[in-house]
Amino acid sequence: MTTPFPFTAVVGQDDLRLALLLNAVSPSVGGVLVRGEKGTAKSTAVRALTSLLPEVAVVPGCRFSCDPLSPDQACPDGPHEGGGASRPARMVELPVGASEDRLVGALDIERALAEGVKAFEPGLLAAAHRGILYVDEVNLLHDHLVDLLLDAAAMGASYVEREGVSVRHAARFLLVGTMNPEEGELRPQLLDRFGLTVEVAASREPDERVEVVRRRLAYDDDPAAFAARWADEEAAVRQRIVAARELLPSVRLGDGALRQIAATCAAFEVDGMRADIVMARTATALAAWAGRTDVLAEDVRQAALLALPHRRRRNPFDAPGLDEDKLDETLEEFSDSSGDDDPDPDGDGGGPGGPGGGGQPEPDEGPAGDGAGARPEEGEGAPAPGGGGEQSPVRAAEPFRTKVLSVPGIGEGAAGRRSRARTEHGRTTGAHRPRGTLTKLHLAATVQAAAPHQRARGRSGRGLVVRRDDLRQAAREGREGNLVLFVVDASGSMAARQRMSAVKGAVLSLLLDAYQRRDKVGLVTFRGSAADVALPPTSSVDAAAARLESLPTGGRTPLAAGLLKAHDVLRVERLRDPARRALVVVVTDGRATGGPEPVALASRAARLFAAEGVASVVVDCESGPVRLGLAGRLAGELGGSAVTLDELRADSIAGLVKDEQRRAA
Repeated sequence: MTTPFPFTAVVGQDDLRLALLLNAVSPSVGGVLVRGEKGTAKSTAVRALTSLLPEVAVVPGCRFSCDPLSPDQACPDGPHEGGGASRPARMVELPVGASEDRLVGALDIERALAEGVKAFEPGLLAAAHRGILYVDEVNLLHDHLVDLLLDAAAMGASYVEREGVSVRHAARFLLVGTMNPEEGELRPQLLDRFGLTVEVAASREPDERVEVVRRRLAYDDDPAAFAARWADEEAAVRQRIVAARELLPSVRLGDGALRQIAATCAAFEVDGMRADIVMARTATALAAWAGRTDVLAEDVRQAALLALPHRRRRNPFDAPGLDEDKLDETLEEFSDSSGDDDPDPDGDGGGPGGPGGGGQPEPDEGPAGDGAGARPEEGEGAPAPGGGGEQSPVRAAEPFRTKVLSVPGIGEGAAGRRSRARTEHGRTTGAHRPRGTLTKLHLAATVQAAAPHQRARGRSGRGLVVRRDDLRQAAREGREGNLVLFVVDASGSMAARQRMSAVKGAVLSLLLDAYQRRDKVGLVTFRGSAADVALPPTSSVDAAAARLESLPTGGRTPLAAGLLKAHDVLRVERLRDPARRALVVVVTDGRATGGPEPVALASRAARLFAAEGVASVVVDCESGPVRLGLAGRLAGELGGSAVTLDELRADSIAGLVKDEQRRAA
């Protein structure tokens, strides 16, 4: 077994070390979410924490780590007799691709039906009870596992139910997760379950980076000797944790500190009351860690910096963070010694009218709009070396709720919320013989398969004689996540009548929808004389939003180049993830003016998608009294459908009428 990297040898990352130590002092704080770029020792620091935790007293032989002083009355291994033992604190790692049975445990359905016994094999939640449950890349965890984690974290227990056979066991654990935000954000419900969050980044100080490399190389050369070198410091930290735990019940959280906590949470408009409770527990743990019995304002401030940033996100495109000036003003206003009332405690922090001040809800469509809108093809057709005529990026219009775009047919991709798919979860549609381990029993089909053989099997009592060949797996239909590849026209014609702001708002709305439906997204743009992959397929929807925000416009419309580039992206992605189906969303007015024979070349490129059966939607951005219908023609060649910007809205009357006409046809 490899010697663990000593916690005290981790260089820098003071906030991460403090957050982990506070949870070691007071597990009720609620765990830690560690956000940061790859290669910043997130996992190393978390795994090293276990060596600092005090030993756990357990009932000998109990697979569920029951406390001998207060054993769980419903423990599947109970009832427990007297006696106890101790073992080191345990850290259990949950792989992002784990099955439901691996997490919560598995019941032997065959024995349950045939013998009436609850043969239960504990899962990772049982192993993590009274310890640490660690999830690396927690933002990539499948939705059904997230639901199970949320239930266990909320109730402190895990329930396993299979066709009326139920097992319950205690599952109280310290939840620690690490994630790279570039790979996508975390589901809001799970994000709120983490008590604290910290951001980590590699140091830019050469001396500190040198020390990191030096310690890592020393550990690789001789792990045991390196650990022995830090053993004294590890022991000192361990003793300090024990002392802080003993002091914790004596720490006093006064009314003044409580008012500061409540005022801070109210000032930053966090949802619910969990933030207040976590801040109170964190401030108390900070005081105990410092060896004090009173919570001070500095404890409240530090607790806010750790507990609030991830609770202030209003949508996936908001960066987590906290305005420290506003925090200091709030704490000062509600401190015990404060006698002055600031007439404007928020200062200009709220910003009148918001940045960009509502001052540009709709840019003026005056003379410039008329000139560009009357003959947009002329404006884009002028020669422009190097993509000349480029215009600076415009801000996206306010996002809206979009109608559901989905891939036809039934897939078998990763769990999500967009298109129909055969999944482990969802409504039951049939039954089949299990391929491998039985996970979802179809009881009626199993009984039907076993019933004809009861006399031959010598059935004499009331019980049903069931054999493994009789078991039937339930076939279920749910939803999958797709690859939504946006192909966005950024040419000069899209800037006519200031349309780009509305177009960006529409794409931003679709990105929000993709985030909610657990899709991967990619972004291809075309303008001037070529197309670019602005963002390769990724789970990070906010990265796509950032690329979209900085997208410039201008030049000709190389529609064929954009479609061919998208086709190449899909070909590569199909090799990486063959089960994930794609939905191509082309955002354009349908014009094609770049390159030789641009219209014919675009038609041939579009037919490639139709020939391969790739699902597609064209968002028609054409506006004005005279419309050429080029986007609709493109949609026909792609083998997909076309919607206007107005029809894209979920509450659009035009969209509802069009959908009704399509259903009637």
